[in-house]
Amino acid sequence: MADANTLFNLGIALMFAGIIVIVTAFILLVLAGVKEEGKIRGGGAVIIGPFPIIFGTDKQSVKTLLLLSLALTILLIVMAVTYSLLFK
Repeated sequence: MADANTLFNLGIALMFAGIIVIVTAFILLVLAGVKEEGKIRGGGAVIIGPFPIIFGTDKQSVKTLLLLSLALTILLIVMAVTYSLLFK
């Protein structure tokens, strides 16, 4: 098993990686320019336990988020069951 120092360093590294991804996406968005007649679509999902709460601006975004949220929820349940069976 990993010790506390290794997990702390991994957490810090993941936070920096996330910040780099956000900054890179913002720079690419600015360089691409904004079209005046573009249609903006989007949505989000909040997963509290095994229950996803999904919101979006159009049906296609909501459907996509629903599928991704369900896949993530199923994956988390499978991982929890596997973990409990292996380390019982």
